[in-house]
Amino acid sequence: MSGPASLRRQVAYARGCAALACLLAAGLTGACSAPGQLPPETRAISATEIPGPTATETVAPSATATPTPTLHPLTIESMRQRSYPGSEITIEESLAPGANYSRAIASYLSDGLRINALLTIPFGSPPPSGWPVIIFNHGYISPDEYQTTERYIAYVDNLARNSYIVFRPDYRGHADSEGVAGGAYGSPDYVIDVLNAAASMRLFPAADPDRIGMWGHSMGGYITLRSMVIDPRLRAGVIWAGVVASYPDLLTRWRRTPAAPGTPTGTPSLRGWRGGLASVYGSLDENPAFYDSISANSFLTEISGPVQLHHGTADSSVPYEFSEILYEQLQQAGVESELYLYEGADHNLSAPFSTAMLRTIEFFNRYLKGG
Repeated sequence: MSGPASLRRQVAYARGCAALACLLAAGLTGACSAPGQLPPETRAISATEIPGPTATETVAPSATATPTPTLHPLTIESMRQRSYPGSEITIEESLAPGANYSRAIASYLSDGLRINALLTIPFGSPPPSGWPVIIFNHGYISPDEYQTTERYIAYVDNLARNSYIVFRPDYRGHADSEGVAGGAYGSPDYVIDVLNAAASMRLFPAADPDRIGMWGHSMGGYITLRSMVIDPRLRAGVIWAGVVASYPDLLTRWRRTPAAPGTPTGTPSLRGWRGGLASVYGSLDENPAFYDSISANSFLTEISGPVQLHHGTADSSVPYEFSEILYEQLQQAGVESELYLYEGADHNLSAPFSTAMLRTIEFFNRYLKGG
């Protein structure tokens, strides 16, 4: 394809390659920086199978193939069958550096869409195999309000200061990323974007392709857990206040809007993604196998690495019981895991932030650095 759009993309690619060289040089010397100030710190506020076409009786030879059933795209099996090639990473814009690391807005490809991300790279010479990497999965922020350089500033800074490349994808439809933001729980799109982010980091010259972990908050915890049962190369995951329940529990134990008067406890709301799934696959009682097939919790014996969970008992957005239940499931599956509950802490773990972050860094050091 030719024309103005193609020319702009070629120019952007060339400019990005030059910026990448500068940023990598900055990682070694600390010399490459961009004008501008860090934004003020803010905290985040937060199958079974679809039957194929019904066979029609014909007089065709018996060798005629029977249509193959199609897996719903949310099923773990379907997501494992997909490919996540990622792409080379382009530096779109250099940012003011952090204390001991360079910062940039970078981009990569996912499903043919350009997805932006915040990228940090430690200063100094990388280890022989490259820097360990943390894919940072943010929680829900309205896509219309989301900005690449805002929110989670202290979270990213703490991880970046400890000699990790941090790669924080914006997800499709967020900020300047291409595509439509379709939500996490009724669509595989955000998980696809994150798995392509991990694949892109494996191609990144400064990164160690065999030392990649994930951190996720809230909705990002859901993305992290799913990613770890799909991608066997992810070494470890840390989840704060995660939406980590199975779909049966999401349907019956997580009410985001007040119930109508007289609604029995445990009755699922059929709005949004809940209603979309129920309209095609029936209720949880009618089709429990389907809802198990789209739950990461059903595949924990095949998870890619250890998991550390953090949750506040005063979380008004995501029940802390979700983390308790997942921890029990991980233990039953024989997965190395840790759970930290913080009495009276909110969804962002504001009060115990320093303690939770120290535990997070120690966990990543243990499983990504080996010490």
